[in-house]
Formats: sequence, structure tokens, C-alpha cells
Amino acid sequence: MATIAVLDQNTIDKIAAGEVVERPASVVKELVENAMDAGATAITVEIRDGGISLVRITDNGSGIPAEQVPLAFLRHATSKLHDAQGLEAIGRMGFRGEALAAIAAVSRIELITREKGAAEGVRVVVQAGDIIDMSPIGCPEGTSITVRDIFHNTPARLKFLKSDRSEASACISAALHCALGRPEVSVRLKRDGEEVFFTPGDGRAESEVYALLGRETARGMLPVSGKGESMAVTGFTSSPAFGRGNRANQHFYCNGRYIKSVLLQSAVEQAYRNTLLTGKFPSCVLYLELSRGAVDVNVHPAKTEVKFSDEKKVFDLVYQTV
Repeated sequence: MATIAVLDQNTIDKIAAGEVVERPASVVKELVENAMDAGATAITVEIRDGGISLVRITDNGSGIPAEQVPLAFLRHATSKLHDAQGLEAIGRMGFRGEALAAIAAVSRIELITREKGAAEGVRVVVQAGDIIDMSPIGCPEGTSITVRDIFHNTPARLKFLKSDRSEASACISAALHCALGRPEVSVRLKRDGEEVFFTPGDGRAESEVYALLGRETARGMLPVSGKGESMAVTGFTSSPAFGRGNRANQHFYCNGRYIKSVLLQSAVEQAYRNTLLTGKFPSCVLYLELSRGAVDVNVHPAKTEVKFSDEKKVFDLVYQTV
């Protein structure tokens, strides 16, 4: 019989990292969401070699107080959740406190941050989850976090990453989904030094659709809006003449969070029944708003899947609106 043993903390941290950090795109998603939660109005995302060698997120948000910086890399440390009751009504994006700890466990991190109003900032270097250097530094207000050499200390995970091109595509998609959900935030993404997209951050959803999905897609979109009992849906959906050969341009958001939902996908496609050619699918960007207690976002580690307390009402609202 195999002997049962308690794992050491380093191994535990690497296992926890697997829940949050599947690939460089996971890092992009977590850090962009953190920047948005910090009140940033401008975010720059930089990736190199598909994000494997470098992911850098720079924002003009509130920054982190110098004395709290070491806490940011501890597991289950967060400014977005204070007790178990808070799990029932999560309203922030990157609420998982262990995200930074998980990323730090499998990469090399440099964090430069300055709290608004502070005379100076702080620079922290973290390797394999341990802080190896921390010192004051002159820097702009906000936060810049650089993640290098992801999975350098977990070769078994590194070998399962795909080509630089595939990983870069996943990073771009992750940043796009974050940007499309927050029209009031300007997001710029650079791949190997070249700009891939830029959103104006003017608060207009149509500007985001145009900047991120392209002129042709935006041209075929129609605005939609509907209200139900304690919930509402707004956004855009394509006219029947602009059917696509796949579902790549179906984007769903719940309380500002990008989600994957078979329920919403089915509601949209049923609304198009008998109006699209066989094999064609509608495009859409739909923003669903409902009370925080009516949706559970903690059913999936990446928070891309949610559970609605009343699925029929949600389905009917989306179906009727579209």
C-alpha cells in the first residue's frame, strides 16, 4: 500500500497554480482583470514569444500600498473578498486571491507599483513564489507587473504548451474578451513589439465592437435591449444576412464578466431559427446584468462558467430580446 504523505508548500503552490495558470493566456486574463478592479482607465498588455518568455501588464490604477505588496503574493490574500458571505455576491473580476501567488509559483515576476498620492513606488522581484528583492523606486502611479519564463521550473507543464503562434492567439483572445466587456477602459495589446489592437475607452460599446471585431462585423450588428424581472440584457446581434460559419463571434458577458454559456448560446440561436442558412451562426455581443445573488461565478477556477439561479428567466429574456 502506498504511503500517505503531506506535500511540501512548494509542491502545493505548483498544484494550485495549475488551477489558475493553464497557459500564458491565463496570466493575461488574471492580471488584466486585476488592473480593471484597481480602477485603471488605461491598460497596456505586452507579450513576447506567445507570452511564454514575457507577459507585461501596465495600468494607471490605484496601485498597491508599499506595506501591502508582500501580502499580494501570499495564497488566499485578497482585497476583494473578506468573508464567506462575500462568495455569494461577488462583484469584482479577479477576486481569486491566490492568482498572483499561483503565477509567482511557476514564473519570475517583477512588480513595480505606486499608490495614488504616494511620494515613491516600490519594486519587488519574486522567483518561485519567494520575494528575493524589494526596494523603493521612482515610477508613475499605477502598477506594472512583468511575468517572465512561465513554467521554467515545471518542465512537465512547459512541454504541453503549443507553438508561440497558438499561445499568442490565446493571449490576444483573453485580452480581447476583457476589453470587450469594459468599454470605459482603454486597452492596448502589443505582440513582439507590434500593436495588435487598441480600444479608445470612450465608454461606447459600439466603439469596442468596431475596434476589436472589425469594421465588417460591426457593420452587420444591430443594437438590442431588453428588461425582465430584476435583470436586463443589452448589446448587439448580427442581422440574418451576416451569418458566419462558426461561433467565434459570439461573446457573452454577465455583470461585466466574460462567460461561456451553452444556455445563452442556445437562446440566441433559437431566436434565429428559420432565418439563417444551415451551417451559419449569428454573431453577438450581449451584456447580461442581474443581481449578484442570482448568479454563481465560483463554479469554475477560471470563472468563465457561471450558474444562474433561474435559468428559464434568463433564457426567455435573451431569446425575446434577440
